[in-house]
Amino acid sequence: MRVAVVGAGIIGAAVGRELALRHDGVEVTVYDKEPAPAAHQTGHNSGVAHAGLYYAPGSLKALLCRRGRPMLREFCVEKGLPYDEVGKVVVAPDERALGRLEQVRERAVANAVPGLRRLSRDELAEVEPLAVGVAALHSPHTAITDYAAVTAAMLDDVTAAGGTLRMGSEVRALSFAGSGVRIATGIDEQRYDRVICCGGLQSDRLVRAAGLVPDASIVGFRGKYYHLRHPDRVPLRGLVYPVPDPKYPFLGVHVTRHTDGSVSLGPNAVLALDRERYDGFGVCGRDVVSILRWPGSYPMARAHWTTGLREMALASSKRLFLSEVATIFSGVRSPEDVLPAGSGIRAQAVDRRGALLDDFAVQQAGPMLFLLNAPSPAATSSLAIAEHLVRRYADWAVRGRAG
Repeated sequence: MRVAVVGAGIIGAAVGRELALRHDGVEVTVYDKEPAPAAHQTGHNSGVAHAGLYYAPGSLKALLCRRGRPMLREFCVEKGLPYDEVGKVVVAPDERALGRLEQVRERAVANAVPGLRRLSRDELAEVEPLAVGVAALHSPHTAITDYAAVTAAMLDDVTAAGGTLRMGSEVRALSFAGSGVRIATGIDEQRYDRVICCGGLQSDRLVRAAGLVPDASIVGFRGKYYHLRHPDRVPLRGLVYPVPDPKYPFLGVHVTRHTDGSVSLGPNAVLALDRERYDGFGVCGRDVVSILRWPGSYPMARAHWTTGLREMALASSKRLFLSEVATIFSGVRSPEDVLPAGSGIRAQAVDRRGALLDDFAVQQAGPMLFLLNAPSPAATSSLAIAEHLVRRYADWAVRGRAG
């Protein structure tokens, strides 16, 4: 059985590893258009291993995060990679946010988040002295790690088990070939029995490359970060998050300590006109046309234009950005305390009605499986997502043989 995995971010790496290590008789090849793995979302996120506070009980996000976090922790320990349970506080900055904080608490309890505790203002000051708020939730087992290093270690397992990496090989077309799939790159064509696509920012285009219509289209949202200039002078113990707006699958501007000792502030969320431009504002004609041609873009814009303008203001004004941070964190005293720290771009799937898909979403076409939406906590859940996808792939392989 020859199986190709398209995408060498953390999800593709985890899927390749799951196939190579746990399924005898499977020959695995991992494709990626970049020369190195983890080049996009995996290498530009906050590095947080989430405990499962926010997700709708019973959703794939909730189920796979709950299973995936201990799997990730065990993997990091086994490989000698950083995994530090620094903990997180989710802060209600004022009385108006208490209702939303209670909603998060109810979800977290339903998702069996370990060690969860509600904090008063005084208790919050004891746990995280620089956090600002009238109340908070404390998740002591939320952790930080290095997802690029985790991805590299997963791919090492793939090659050690006899799998092949094809970096710098952009998949340009997929086509049905008998009961299998033919993959065409700019270099050659290869036939596989099954293909699992984990394309992140390009996931909808991989569906189209197979001659299919995607169930949703990817819209990129660019998130800007700042770093503290002197993180060693700031007594931050873990992570400080605001209570999220339930209308959006984003978690808001937060404060994160990283495994290298740095501290980041961000990200916000601004519509990206270039899905893969991280160093400043950019416009890619192909990406703009993709937004304009998707019918869901227009109801999305009508529903969220005021929030979009606010996020654009945060992105364009350092003062406004830091005033947002100050609602939950008192560790920044002046604009000189922070430095620009690049951006990340989130691949957000939008359906034809304009809804921002919140849960993981999969589209299947015969021997091809596409992970179409994999937002946070996808990195935390990566090993569990891989297990889930491969189990689904295995079921469909059995059905194919029986038919």
